Amino acid sequence: MTQPIKGLLFDKDGTLIDYHLSWGPINHAAIRIASAGDAALGERLYAIGGMDRQSGVTAADSLLAAGHTREIAAAFIAAGSPFEIDELVETFDALFTASAASAVPVTDLETVFAGLRQRGYRLGIASSDSEAAIRRLVDRFDLGGHLDFIAGYDSGHGFKPGPGMVHGFAAAVGLDPSAIAVIGDNLHDMLMGRSAGAGRCVGVLSGTGTRTTLAGLADICLADIGELAAWLEATA
Repeated sequence: MTQPIKGLLFDKDGTLIDYHLSWGPINHAAIRIASAGDAALGERLYAIGGMDRQSGVTAADSLLAAGHTREIAAAFIAAGSPFEIDELVETFDALFTASAASAVPVTDLETVFAGLRQRGYRLGIASSDSEAAIRRLVDRFDLGGHLDFIAGYDSGHGFKPGPGMVHGFAAAVGLDPSAIAVIGDNLHDMLMGRSAGAGRCVGVLSGTGTRTTLAGLADICLADIGELAAWLEATA
């Protein structure tokens, strides 16, 4: 580590909230909407999205696990969904934003964020979801007072796995990217951190990623963000 970690940039889905419990029903709903009653198209969309319809499990690094709203909508339309792109993006964004009300946290988020803030860390969230959806979740779990930065796919910092969200966070809190740890459950998060020059890339196993899928790019894999404070203290 070239310098101490002073900033922590979190992914949202699979990192702050349990992916399968929170997003399984939402992904089913998105596919029902996009398939417009066409059962054969629905099966194609499950395959394209990377979700098993029977089990509800979404594969690591798949379109539904890691893609942003416009990316998902475009892929579904290319597969035959009878919508215009802007219409489907607007519909999906509304669905995904409303889903914050039923999201299942991986742990007591306010306690984790308050503890990290008390230790002096600057905190941010970077997600492939919309900024409105992130802010709805932040409000629900009372995290706003602990955060310095929020970025969604539509916030103007570019998309994962590009470096823009990390660089935006670094600029917002006055840190070099090498003083930032990126925490996420997918390779998109790890690639974002690597491309931005982040000091550490921390994988968590509370989403769709596994030790096997994350091992090549993550510096460490933790069960969930509840283990983060102890790891930071041990590596300081």
